[in-house]
Amino acid sequence: MSLLLSPYHVKDLQLKNRIVMSPMCMYACEEKDGKVTPWHLTHYGSRAIGQVGLIIQEATAVLPAGRISEEDLGIWEDEQVAGLTQLVQTIHAFGSKAGIQLAHAGRKALVPGTIFAPSAIPYNEQMRVPKAMTQEEIDGTIEAFGMAARRARLAGYDLIEIHGAHGYLINEFLSPLTNHRQDQYGGNIENRYRFLHQVIEAVKEEWDGPLFVRISGHEYHPDGQGMTESIQLAQWMKEDGVDLIDVSSGGVVSYKIHAYPGYQVPFAEGIKREAGIPTGAVGLITQGIQGEEILQNQRADLIFIGRELLRDPYWPRTAALQLHEEISVPKPYERGW
Repeated sequence: MSLLLSPYHVKDLQLKNRIVMSPMCMYACEEKDGKVTPWHLTHYGSRAIGQVGLIIQEATAVLPAGRISEEDLGIWEDEQVAGLTQLVQTIHAFGSKAGIQLAHAGRKALVPGTIFAPSAIPYNEQMRVPKAMTQEEIDGTIEAFGMAARRARLAGYDLIEIHGAHGYLINEFLSPLTNHRQDQYGGNIENRYRFLHQVIEAVKEEWDGPLFVRISGHEYHPDGQGMTESIQLAQWMKEDGVDLIDVSSGGVVSYKIHAYPGYQVPFAEGIKREAGIPTGAVGLITQGIQGEEILQNQRADLIFIGRELLRDPYWPRTAALQLHEEISVPKPYERGW
C-alpha cells in the first residue's frame, strides 16, 4: 500500500491514512456567537465521508477579541461546547478523526473593540494599532488557551493544534518583526518563545492527547524568522511534548509569496531532519503522487490538504485512483465509487 493511504499513529491515536484536512476559516457563524451551524456540520461531515484521515477544524478563537472576524468559530465559553460536540460526533460517525485548531488573531483581528499584540505595531496602514499586552492580559490569554483545551476535551476531540503561524498572536510573540518588548517576553529568541511555551504548558494541564503546533517556517523578510530559528523553536517544542509541527509560512508582514506546487515542503523537510520531530507538509499539494513522493522521501510525516479539499471533498478517493490503490467506500456510495 502507498504511504499516503497507510495508517499513522500519534500517541494512542491511529489515523486510517496520512491525509489531513488543513484548518481553513469558513467565516460561517452568521450570528457572530462563535457557535457551530448547519454549514459546519455539512462542510466537515462531507470531508469525513470523503475518507480524510484527520480533519482539523478551522482556527477557533479562545477569546472573543481573538477572532479573525466576527464570523469565526469560538471555544471561549461553555455554551459553545454542545455544538462542538455535535460536530465531533458528525466527523466520527463517518470514520474520520477530529482535531481542533486553537487560535488568537492578535493584531490581525477584525472585530470591534480593542485588539491585542505583544507590541503596539499595526499589521499595515489600513489596520488598527493594537494594544501592547500587559502581564495580566498575557496571563489571561494563556489561561484562555488552557480553558479552551478543557472544552475541546469535553467535546470529544481527538487532537489539538495550537495556531502559532500566519502572523497571529503567538506568531507575533515569536517574530522579531512584531515583538519589540523589553520584558521577559521580548528580545532574544528564548524570551520570544516564552509565550508559546506557557500556552503549551497550559494546554497540557487540560489535555494529554496528541498535540500539534502550526508555525510559519519562514517569514520571507531579511529581518524576520528563517529556518535556523524555526528549527530551534521546533527543538524546544519537542522538549515541551509537542508531537508534530505543521509547517506553513508567511503572514507576519505583508509580502507577496511566490507560490508553486509544494513550495513549503522544504520547510517541513528541514525541521523534520534537523529538529528530529515529525512534521506535516502543506501548500499547493494537489495530487496523490505528489503527497506520496513527500512521504516516501521522508520529507514529512503527514500531508495537509487545504483548498484542494474545498474543490474536491472526496480528494482521498481521487488520490487513490491516481496511485492505483483501493480506498474504503461509504456504503451508500458503493454504486458510484
